[in-house]
Amino acid sequence: MRDAPARPAGGRAVASKTGGTRPTPASTPAPAQVHRPAPVHPGAWWLWSLSLGIAATRTTNPLLLALLITTSAYVVATCRRPTPWSRSYAAFVKLALAVLLVRLLFAITLGSPIPGTHVLVTLPELPLPDWAQGIRLGGRVTAESLVFALYDGLKLATLLICVGAANALANPHRLLKSLPGALYELGVAVVVALTFAPHLIADVQRLRSARRLRGRPDTGIRGLLQVGLPVLEGALERSVALAAAMDARGYGRTAEVPPGVRRTTTALTLGGLLGVCAGTYGLLTAEGGTYGIPVLLAGLAAALAGLRLGGRRTPRTRYRPDRWDVRSFLVAGSGAAVAAAMFLAGASDPAALHPGVVPLVAPTLPLIPAAAVLLGLLPAFIAPTPKEPSS
Repeated sequence: MRDAPARPAGGRAVASKTGGTRPTPASTPAPAQVHRPAPVHPGAWWLWSLSLGIAATRTTNPLLLALLITTSAYVVATCRRPTPWSRSYAAFVKLALAVLLVRLLFAITLGSPIPGTHVLVTLPELPLPDWAQGIRLGGRVTAESLVFALYDGLKLATLLICVGAANALANPHRLLKSLPGALYELGVAVVVALTFAPHLIADVQRLRSARRLRGRPDTGIRGLLQVGLPVLEGALERSVALAAAMDARGYGRTAEVPPGVRRTTTALTLGGLLGVCAGTYGLLTAEGGTYGIPVLLAGLAAALAGLRLGGRRTPRTRYRPDRWDVRSFLVAGSGAAVAAAMFLAGASDPAALHPGVVPLVAPTLPLIPAAAVLLGLLPAFIAPTPKEPSS
Protein backbone atom coordinates (compact mmCIF):
# COMPACT_ATOMS: atom_id res chain seq x y z
CA MET A 1 0.00 0.00 0.00
CA ARG A 2 1.44 3.32 -1.13
CA ASP A 3 1.65 6.26 1.17
CA ALA A 4 -0.69 9.17 0.41
CA PRO A 5 1.07 12.31 -0.82
CA ALA A 6 1.55 15.03 1.68
CA ARG A 7 -0.91 17.85 1.48
CA PRO A 8 0.67 21.27 1.04
CA ALA A 9 -0.18 23.92 3.57
CA GLY A 10 -3.20 25.94 2.47
CA GLY A 11 -3.88 23.67 -0.53
CA ARG A 12 -5.28 20.25 -1.47
CA ALA A 13 -4.11 17.23 -3.46
CA VAL A 14 -5.85 16.52 -6.81
CA ALA A 15 -5.44 13.67 -9.27
CA SER A 16 -3.28 14.32 -12.32
CA LYS A 17 -3.63 12.82 -15.82
CA THR A 18 -0.77 10.37 -15.18
CA GLY A 19 -2.54 8.77 -12.26
CA GLY A 20 -0.65 10.59 -9.52
CA THR A 21 -1.64 13.51 -7.50
CA ARG A 22 -0.34 17.03 -7.53
CA PRO A 23 -0.84 19.80 -5.00
CA THR A 24 -2.76 22.94 -5.93
CA PRO A 25 -1.48 26.34 -4.91
CA ALA A 26 -2.96 27.99 -1.89
CA SER A 27 -6.13 29.91 -2.60
CA THR A 28 -5.62 33.64 -3.00
CA PRO A 29 -7.42 35.56 -0.27
CA ALA A 30 -10.18 37.87 -1.47
CA PRO A 31 -9.23 41.54 -1.40
CA ALA A 32 -10.64 43.39 1.52
CA GLN A 33 -13.55 45.62 0.63
CA VAL A 34 -12.90 49.31 1.14
CA HIS A 35 -15.64 50.88 3.20
CA ARG A 36 -16.63 54.22 1.76
CA PRO A 37 -18.81 56.55 3.79
CA ALA A 38 -22.12 57.66 2.37
CA PRO A 39 -21.96 60.97 0.49
CA VAL A 40 -23.15 64.14 2.14
CA HIS A 41 -26.79 65.02 1.53
CA PRO A 42 -27.09 67.39 -1.46
CA GLY A 43 -29.38 69.65 0.53
CA ALA A 44 -26.58 70.14 3.06
CA TRP A 45 -24.24 71.35 0.31
CA TRP A 46 -26.84 73.83 -0.93
CA LEU A 47 -27.48 75.12 2.60
CA TRP A 48 -23.73 75.50 3.15
CA SER A 49 -23.21 77.38 -0.15
CA LEU A 50 -26.25 79.63 0.24
CA SER A 51 -25.20 80.47 3.79
CA LEU A 52 -21.82 81.61 2.50
CA GLY A 53 -23.61 83.63 -0.17
CA ILE A 54 -25.83 85.26 2.47
CA ALA A 55 -22.72 86.11 4.47
CA ALA A 56 -21.23 87.72 1.35
CA THR A 57 -24.27 89.98 0.95
CA ARG A 58 -23.76 91.39 4.46
CA THR A 59 -20.34 92.93 3.79
CA THR A 60 -18.38 94.92 1.24
CA ASN A 61 -15.01 94.35 2.92
CA PRO A 62 -12.79 92.96 0.13
CA LEU A 63 -10.66 91.01 2.61
CA LEU A 64 -13.67 89.14 4.00
CA LEU A 65 -15.05 88.56 0.50
CA ALA A 66 -11.70 87.19 -0.66
CA LEU A 67 -11.67 84.92 2.40
CA LEU A 68 -15.15 83.63 1.51
CA ILE A 69 -14.02 82.93 -2.07
CA THR A 70 -10.92 81.11 -0.81
CA THR A 71 -13.00 79.04 1.59
CA SER A 72 -15.46 77.92 -1.07
CA ALA A 73 -12.67 77.18 -3.55
CA TYR A 74 -10.76 75.02 -1.05
CA VAL A 75 -13.85 73.03 -0.11
CA VAL A 76 -14.73 72.49 -3.79
CA ALA A 77 -11.19 71.36 -4.60
CA THR A 78 -11.23 68.94 -1.66
CA CYS A 79 -14.77 67.54 -1.77
CA ARG A 80 -15.98 67.56 -5.36
CA ARG A 81 -16.14 64.32 -7.30
CA PRO A 82 -15.21 63.72 -10.97
CA THR A 83 -18.71 64.28 -12.35
CA PRO A 84 -20.02 66.42 -15.24
CA TRP A 85 -21.65 68.98 -12.96
CA SER A 86 -18.46 69.43 -10.89
CA ARG A 87 -16.80 71.12 -13.87
CA SER A 88 -19.24 74.02 -13.74
CA TYR A 89 -17.33 75.72 -10.90
CA ALA A 90 -14.74 77.16 -13.29
CA ALA A 91 -17.53 78.56 -15.47
CA PHE A 92 -19.07 80.33 -12.46
CA VAL A 93 -15.67 81.79 -11.56
CA LYS A 94 -15.29 83.16 -15.08
CA LEU A 95 -18.82 84.56 -14.91
CA ALA A 96 -17.99 86.27 -11.61
CA LEU A 97 -14.88 87.84 -13.13
CA ALA A 98 -16.93 89.06 -16.09
CA VAL A 99 -19.50 90.63 -13.74
CA LEU A 100 -16.73 92.39 -11.82
CA LEU A 101 -15.19 93.78 -15.02
CA VAL A 102 -18.58 94.95 -16.31
CA ARG A 103 -19.27 96.73 -13.01
CA LEU A 104 -15.94 98.56 -13.24
CA LEU A 105 -16.57 99.42 -16.88
CA PHE A 106 -19.95 100.94 -16.02
CA ALA A 107 -18.36 103.01 -13.26
CA ILE A 108 -15.79 104.36 -15.74
CA THR A 109 -18.12 105.12 -18.65
CA LEU A 110 -21.38 106.04 -16.90
CA GLY A 111 -19.94 107.64 -13.80
CA SER A 112 -20.82 107.01 -10.17
CA PRO A 113 -22.90 108.87 -7.57
CA ILE A 114 -19.96 108.61 -5.16
CA PRO A 115 -18.13 111.96 -4.98
CA GLY A 116 -14.36 111.88 -5.10
CA THR A 117 -11.34 114.14 -5.07
CA HIS A 118 -8.62 111.79 -6.36
CA VAL A 119 -9.01 112.09 -10.13
CA LEU A 120 -7.30 109.29 -12.01
CA VAL A 121 -8.19 110.20 -15.59
CA THR A 122 -10.55 112.53 -17.40
CA LEU A 123 -12.40 111.01 -20.37
CA PRO A 124 -14.11 112.99 -23.12
CA GLU A 125 -17.68 113.66 -21.94
CA LEU A 126 -20.57 113.36 -24.40
CA PRO A 127 -23.39 115.90 -24.04
CA LEU A 128 -26.80 114.38 -23.31
CA PRO A 129 -30.31 115.90 -23.62
CA ASP A 130 -32.17 117.39 -20.69
CA TRP A 131 -34.35 114.30 -20.17
CA ALA A 132 -31.21 112.27 -19.40
CA GLN A 133 -30.26 114.27 -16.34
CA GLY A 134 -28.25 112.26 -13.82
CA ILE A 135 -26.55 110.16 -16.49
CA ARG A 136 -23.25 111.05 -18.06
CA LEU A 137 -20.94 109.41 -20.56
CA GLY A 138 -17.30 109.99 -19.85
CA GLY A 139 -15.93 112.73 -17.62
CA ARG A 140 -13.80 112.41 -14.53
CA VAL A 141 -12.92 109.02 -13.15
CA THR A 142 -12.03 109.16 -9.49
CA ALA A 143 -10.38 106.59 -7.27
CA GLU A 144 -13.33 106.68 -4.85
CA SER A 145 -15.82 105.72 -7.55
CA LEU A 146 -13.63 102.87 -8.80
CA VAL A 147 -13.10 101.49 -5.30
CA PHE A 148 -16.84 101.65 -4.60
CA ALA A 149 -17.57 99.81 -7.85
CA LEU A 150 -14.89 97.23 -7.01
CA TYR A 151 -16.43 96.53 -3.60
CA ASP A 152 -19.94 96.30 -5.04
CA GLY A 153 -18.92 94.05 -7.94
CA LEU A 154 -16.82 91.82 -5.70
CA LYS A 155 -19.83 91.20 -3.46
CA LEU A 156 -21.92 90.00 -6.41
CA ALA A 157 -19.01 87.95 -7.76
CA THR A 158 -18.63 86.20 -4.40
CA LEU A 159 -22.33 85.33 -4.39
CA LEU A 160 -22.02 83.80 -7.87
CA ILE A 161 -18.97 81.77 -6.84
CA CYS A 162 -20.83 80.41 -3.80
CA VAL A 163 -23.72 79.32 -6.03
CA GLY A 164 -21.18 77.70 -8.35
CA ALA A 165 -19.81 75.76 -5.38
CA ALA A 166 -23.28 74.33 -4.72
CA ASN A 167 -23.57 73.25 -8.37
CA ALA A 168 -20.16 71.58 -8.24
CA LEU A 169 -20.70 69.70 -4.96
CA ALA A 170 -24.38 68.70 -4.91
CA ASN A 171 -25.68 65.89 -7.10
CA PRO A 172 -28.80 67.35 -8.79
CA HIS A 173 -30.43 63.95 -9.31
CA ARG A 174 -30.09 63.06 -5.64
CA LEU A 175 -31.39 66.50 -4.71
CA LEU A 176 -34.52 65.85 -6.79
CA LYS A 177 -35.14 62.59 -4.92
CA SER A 178 -35.02 64.43 -1.60
CA LEU A 179 -37.76 66.93 -2.45
CA PRO A 180 -41.26 66.39 -1.04
CA GLY A 181 -43.90 65.04 -3.38
CA ALA A 182 -45.79 68.34 -3.56
CA LEU A 183 -42.73 70.03 -5.09
CA TYR A 184 -41.82 67.21 -7.44
CA GLU A 185 -42.84 68.95 -10.68
CA LEU A 186 -41.18 72.18 -9.61
CA GLY A 187 -38.09 70.26 -8.53
CA VAL A 188 -37.80 68.54 -11.91
CA ALA A 189 -37.89 71.90 -13.69
CA VAL A 190 -35.25 73.35 -11.36
CA VAL A 191 -32.98 70.30 -11.64
CA VAL A 192 -33.21 70.31 -15.44
CA ALA A 193 -32.33 74.01 -15.43
CA LEU A 194 -29.39 73.46 -13.06
CA THR A 195 -27.96 70.56 -15.05
CA PHE A 196 -28.18 72.44 -18.36
CA ALA A 197 -24.98 74.43 -17.81
CA PRO A 198 -22.81 71.48 -16.62
CA HIS A 199 -23.89 69.28 -19.55
CA LEU A 200 -23.34 72.16 -21.97
CA ILE A 201 -19.83 72.76 -20.65
CA ALA A 202 -19.03 69.03 -20.85
CA ASP A 203 -20.23 68.90 -24.48
CA VAL A 204 -18.14 71.94 -25.44
CA GLN A 205 -15.00 70.48 -23.83
CA ARG A 206 -15.55 67.11 -25.50
CA LEU A 207 -16.06 68.63 -28.96
CA ARG A 208 -13.09 70.98 -28.65
CA SER A 209 -10.85 68.07 -27.64
CA ALA A 210 -12.08 66.05 -30.61
CA ARG A 211 -11.36 68.92 -33.00
CA ARG A 212 -7.86 69.41 -31.57
CA LEU A 213 -7.12 65.69 -32.03
CA ARG A 214 -8.19 65.97 -35.66
CA GLY A 215 -6.00 69.02 -36.23
CA ARG A 216 -8.90 71.41 -36.71
CA PRO A 217 -9.19 74.87 -35.14
CA ASP A 218 -11.31 75.17 -32.02
CA THR A 219 -10.99 78.91 -31.41
CA GLY A 220 -12.20 81.98 -33.22
CA ILE A 221 -15.49 82.57 -35.02
CA ARG A 222 -15.11 79.53 -37.27
CA GLY A 223 -14.26 77.23 -34.40
CA LEU A 224 -17.16 78.61 -32.36
CA LEU A 225 -19.62 77.88 -35.16
CA GLN A 226 -18.23 74.40 -35.75
CA VAL A 227 -18.55 73.60 -32.04
CA GLY A 228 -21.82 75.45 -31.35
CA LEU A 229 -23.97 73.58 -33.86
CA PRO A 230 -23.19 70.07 -32.54
CA VAL A 231 -23.69 71.33 -28.98
CA LEU A 232 -27.13 72.69 -29.90
CA GLU A 233 -28.02 69.44 -31.65
CA GLY A 234 -26.95 67.43 -28.60
CA ALA A 235 -29.01 69.66 -26.30
CA LEU A 236 -32.12 69.11 -28.45
CA GLU A 237 -31.59 65.34 -28.53
CA ARG A 238 -31.12 65.30 -24.76
CA SER A 239 -34.35 67.25 -24.30
CA VAL A 240 -36.33 64.82 -26.46
CA ALA A 241 -34.86 61.82 -24.63
CA LEU A 242 -35.66 63.43 -21.27
CA ALA A 243 -39.24 64.10 -22.30
CA ALA A 244 -39.69 60.49 -23.44
CA ALA A 245 -38.18 59.15 -20.21
CA MET A 246 -40.42 61.39 -18.08
CA ASP A 247 -43.53 60.32 -19.98
CA ALA A 248 -42.59 56.64 -19.66
CA ARG A 249 -42.23 57.02 -15.90
CA GLY A 250 -45.64 58.63 -15.47
CA TYR A 251 -44.49 62.18 -14.88
CA GLY A 252 -47.36 64.56 -14.12
CA ARG A 253 -49.90 61.90 -13.17
CA THR A 254 -51.59 62.39 -9.83
CA ALA A 255 -53.54 60.18 -7.46
CA GLU A 256 -57.12 60.63 -6.32
CA VAL A 257 -57.35 62.79 -3.20
CA PRO A 258 -60.57 63.62 -1.30
CA PRO A 259 -61.87 67.18 -1.83
CA GLY A 260 -61.50 67.98 1.87
CA VAL A 261 -57.81 67.16 1.79
CA ARG A 262 -57.30 69.32 -1.30
CA ARG A 263 -59.02 72.31 0.29
CA THR A 264 -57.06 71.86 3.51
CA THR A 265 -53.81 71.64 1.57
CA THR A 266 -54.58 74.83 -0.35
CA ALA A 267 -55.55 76.72 2.80
CA LEU A 268 -52.44 75.64 4.70
CA THR A 269 -50.09 76.39 1.83
CA LEU A 270 -51.51 79.84 1.02
CA GLY A 271 -51.90 80.76 4.68
CA GLY A 272 -48.37 79.61 5.40
CA LEU A 273 -46.92 81.66 2.55
CA LEU A 274 -48.82 84.74 3.69
CA GLY A 275 -47.56 84.17 7.22
CA VAL A 276 -43.99 83.90 5.97
CA CYS A 277 -44.35 87.16 4.03
CA ALA A 278 -45.92 88.97 7.00
CA GLY A 279 -43.31 87.63 9.41
CA THR A 280 -40.45 88.62 7.11
CA TYR A 281 -41.89 92.12 6.74
CA GLY A 282 -42.18 92.36 10.51
CA LEU A 283 -38.54 91.42 10.97
CA LEU A 284 -37.42 94.04 8.45
CA THR A 285 -39.35 96.88 10.10
CA ALA A 286 -38.83 98.37 13.51
CA GLU A 287 -42.56 98.34 14.37
CA GLY A 288 -43.05 94.64 13.64
CA GLY A 289 -40.18 93.29 15.69
CA THR A 290 -42.52 91.89 18.36
CA TYR A 291 -44.79 89.85 16.11
CA GLY A 292 -42.34 89.08 13.27
CA ILE A 293 -40.77 85.90 14.64
CA PRO A 294 -44.02 84.24 15.90
CA VAL A 295 -45.83 84.93 12.63
CA LEU A 296 -42.86 83.70 10.61
CA LEU A 297 -42.64 80.44 12.58
CA ALA A 298 -46.40 79.87 12.33
CA GLY A 299 -46.29 80.49 8.58
CA LEU A 300 -43.42 78.05 8.12
CA ALA A 301 -45.26 75.38 10.12
CA ALA A 302 -48.45 75.85 8.09
CA ALA A 303 -46.56 75.78 4.78
CA LEU A 304 -44.70 72.59 5.72
CA ALA A 305 -47.97 70.95 6.77
CA GLY A 306 -49.51 71.94 3.42
CA LEU A 307 -46.56 70.46 1.53
CA ARG A 308 -46.88 67.29 3.58
CA LEU A 309 -50.53 66.89 2.66
CA GLY A 310 -49.92 67.89 -0.93
CA GLY A 311 -47.42 65.07 -1.32
CA ARG A 312 -50.30 62.57 -1.28
CA ARG A 313 -51.26 63.60 -4.81
CA THR A 314 -47.93 62.41 -6.22
CA PRO A 315 -47.09 59.03 -4.69
CA ARG A 316 -43.47 58.18 -5.35
CA THR A 317 -41.03 55.53 -4.25
CA ARG A 318 -37.40 56.28 -3.47
CA TYR A 319 -34.60 53.84 -4.11
CA ARG A 320 -31.96 54.21 -1.42
CA PRO A 321 -33.08 57.60 -0.13
CA ASP A 322 -30.43 59.96 1.16
CA ARG A 323 -30.28 60.34 4.92
CA TRP A 324 -29.27 63.32 6.97
CA ASP A 325 -26.38 61.90 8.96
CA VAL A 326 -24.06 63.68 11.36
CA ARG A 327 -21.75 64.88 8.59
CA SER A 328 -24.62 66.45 6.65
CA PHE A 329 -25.78 68.33 9.73
CA LEU A 330 -22.23 69.52 10.39
CA VAL A 331 -21.81 70.73 6.80
CA ALA A 332 -25.06 72.68 6.85
CA GLY A 333 -24.39 73.92 10.37
CA SER A 334 -20.95 75.28 9.48
CA GLY A 335 -22.43 77.43 6.71
CA ALA A 336 -25.27 78.61 8.96
CA ALA A 337 -22.71 79.56 11.64
CA VAL A 338 -20.85 81.73 9.11
CA ALA A 339 -24.04 83.55 8.09
CA ALA A 340 -25.16 84.03 11.72
CA ALA A 341 -21.77 85.36 12.76
CA MET A 342 -21.79 87.84 9.88
CA PHE A 343 -25.24 89.08 10.90
CA LEU A 344 -24.08 89.55 14.50
CA ALA A 345 -20.90 91.32 13.39
CA GLY A 346 -22.92 93.66 11.18
CA ALA A 347 -25.14 94.60 14.11
CA SER A 348 -22.26 95.17 16.55
CA ASP A 349 -19.59 96.71 14.30
CA PRO A 350 -20.97 97.70 10.87
CA ALA A 351 -17.96 99.88 10.05
CA ALA A 352 -15.68 96.82 9.99
CA LEU A 353 -17.86 95.08 7.40
CA HIS A 354 -18.31 98.18 5.25
CA PRO A 355 -15.02 100.09 4.88
CA GLY A 356 -15.31 103.74 4.01
CA VAL A 357 -14.82 105.06 0.51
CA VAL A 358 -15.16 108.80 1.15
CA PRO A 359 -12.64 109.53 2.52
CA LEU A 360 -10.71 106.68 0.96
CA VAL A 361 -9.26 104.38 3.63
CA ALA A 362 -7.56 101.00 3.46
CA PRO A 363 -9.80 98.08 4.56
CA THR A 364 -8.87 96.13 7.66
CA LEU A 365 -9.57 92.48 8.43
CA PRO A 366 -11.86 92.10 11.48
CA LEU A 367 -10.72 89.11 13.48
CA ILE A 368 -14.06 87.78 14.75
CA PRO A 369 -15.84 87.73 11.33
CA ALA A 370 -12.70 86.28 9.73
CA ALA A 371 -12.58 83.49 12.30
CA ALA A 372 -16.28 82.84 11.67
CA VAL A 373 -15.65 82.54 7.92
CA LEU A 374 -13.00 79.91 8.60
CA LEU A 375 -15.75 77.73 10.08
CA GLY A 376 -16.87 77.20 6.50
CA LEU A 377 -13.76 75.04 5.97
CA LEU A 378 -15.22 72.29 8.14
CA PRO A 379 -16.63 70.25 5.18
CA ALA A 380 -13.12 69.92 3.76
CA PHE A 381 -12.09 67.87 6.82
CA ILE A 382 -15.24 65.83 7.45
CA ALA A 383 -16.39 65.11 3.88
CA PRO A 384 -13.35 64.90 1.57
CA THR A 385 -13.47 62.95 -1.67
CA PRO A 386 -12.42 59.35 -0.95
CA LYS A 387 -9.22 58.28 -2.66
CA GLU A 388 -9.24 55.35 -5.05
CA PRO A 389 -7.57 52.21 -3.58
CA SER A 390 -4.17 51.52 -5.10
CA SER A 391 -3.90 48.24 -7.03
